[in-house]
Parts: sequence; C-alpha cells; structure tokens
Amino acid sequence: MSIGSQKILVWDAPVRVFHWLMVLSFAGAYLTAESERWRLAHVTLGYTMGGLVAFRLVWGCVGTRHARFANFVRGPAAVMDYLRSLLNGKPEHHVGHNPAGAVAIVLLLLSSIVIVGTGWASYNSVGGNWVAEWHEGASSFMLAVVLVHVAGVAVSSLLHRESLLRAMVTGYKQGHEQGIKKPWLVLAIMMVLAVLGFWWLQWRGAP
Repeated sequence: MSIGSQKILVWDAPVRVFHWLMVLSFAGAYLTAESERWRLAHVTLGYTMGGLVAFRLVWGCVGTRHARFANFVRGPAAVMDYLRSLLNGKPEHHVGHNPAGAVAIVLLLLSSIVIVGTGWASYNSVGGNWVAEWHEGASSFMLAVVLVHVAGVAVSSLLHRESLLRAMVTGYKQGHEQGIKKPWLVLAIMMVLAVLGFWWLQWRGAP
C-alpha cells in the first residue's frame, strides 16, 4: 500500500453484476455448445450475453466514473507504456481499468456482439454455413481473450500487490482519490431479477 492511499469504492454494483453474469453466461454457453440436449440452455445464455452487453454499452456512456469508456479506453501508446512498466517491475497504478485491461474489455464486448449476432442467425436459419463458422470462431477467440485476461489479472495483482479479483467482488481498491459516491445497488438487483425472470420465461415451457 502506498503512502496516503486508502480503500475507495471503484466498481459500482451494476459493473460487478455484469462481470460475473457474463462469466457465468459465457462459460455455460461454451460448455453447452455441442450438446443438443442443452440447446435451450445454450441459446438462453447467449441471449443473456446479448442483453448484458447492451446494458454495458449504455452504462459505459452514462454510468459511474470508472465504468465509463472515456475513463479507461486509451490508445496504443498508453497500452505499450503500461506493458513496459510491467516488464520493468514498476507497474503504473490505475484506480480503474488499466490500459491493457481496457483492450481486453473492448475485445470481449466486440466478440460477444459477433457471437450473439451469428448465434441468433444460426438458430433462426439465417445465412449459410459461414454464420456457424463465424459463431464458432468468435467463441474460440473470446475464450482466448478470456484466458489472456485472467493471466493479466493474476500478473497485475501480483505486481501491484492488490487482488483485482477481490476488487471485482467487493468493489473496493486502494487509491489516492475519492471513490464513487453511489454503488447503484438497486439497479444491480434489478439486473439480477431481469436475468432470472428471462431464464424462467425461457424454461417454463420447456419439455
């Protein structure tokens, strides 16, 4: 912990709920992709990803300080500077997402859009074989980004001596600035209820 730093609220509740619901949805959809028996689960989780991404795109424009894309999306130079700082053993400290993490987030959102779009097209027999190929390719690409992202989180946590995983659970990190004032807990609860309600509607008529 650096001098003068304190625990501050960085990640609001909707960002954290989005993160873990995306983890659950992508993992579940990926594991059920090849099973005809679990096709409804696969489709339901895919649509859930679509809804979550739509929310994150909006929240990235109007949400709390560190949730906004303008706060953490940077150019190639900033990304390279951050990676060099890691290699030098003196990592730049960012209260919100670091530049490398921002790249992963953008890639995950973009690949999710491709996955959901091609998945919908394939499920509704729109397009040819290329749709299924793009769907599978985008899913594999997203898995690769997830693995790199997880590795990056582990390395950054070690070098910063701060658990980024814990921060995405509690919302708190170390910082010198003032944290966000409102956790938006009610909105997060509404998100969870909306997802559970959608799952119930999908499954209530299932054989």
